[in-house]
Amino acid sequence: MTNEKKLSFVHRYEPAADASLPPLLLLHGTGGDENDLIDLGRMAAPGSGLLSPRGKVLEGGMPRFFRRFAEGKFDEDDVQKRANELADFIGEARQAYGLPAPIALGFSNGANIAAAMLLLRPEVLSGAVLLRAMVPLSQPPAADLAGKPVLILSGSMDSIIPAATAAQLASILERSDALVQHRTLPAGHGLSQADMTITRDFLRHTAAEIVSAA
Repeated sequence: MTNEKKLSFVHRYEPAADASLPPLLLLHGTGGDENDLIDLGRMAAPGSGLLSPRGKVLEGGMPRFFRRFAEGKFDEDDVQKRANELADFIGEARQAYGLPAPIALGFSNGANIAAAMLLLRPEVLSGAVLLRAMVPLSQPPAADLAGKPVLILSGSMDSIIPAATAAQLASILERSDALVQHRTLPAGHGLSQADMTITRDFLRHTAAEIVSAA
């Protein structure tokens, strides 16, 4: 038996065991799908509802959330189009499943589309965990992110994303008044146990603040 309703993105949805906790929006990296981060979500935020869409763009048959011209060179028109499209899906899913605004948990390409949504449609997310993210837009718009918690975790040995680009993203979000924590771990592009531990602690603290403010 499936929990999913027919919406504008193929997705998985797991209802919350604890309805007081904010749901997670799980956003996979290149080549992943709606199943890719489910286990990560369960471990990072036990009891939270999980909403996990599949990116609609295919690159060599691999799903992504937006097009790119080359490694690190994004089709920014498509970034904007797809970020708005995904934000609209979040609105659909919130109505369909009765959800509050989710916290995004994105890896690589998924982290980049989450960062784009923070800048373009900040109202759709209550916070974000950006794992191996970079700046998605060369001329980011002004956004009101006042009080939104954002965790950025970078890898010091990441051969795909230079450390300076993650630091630039942190600076952009901070200028929009987000509450940014940026840490660089002794890791590559793949995730480590430290990523899991820090993410779990961040989400536990963030969820407690959201619940207490409700």
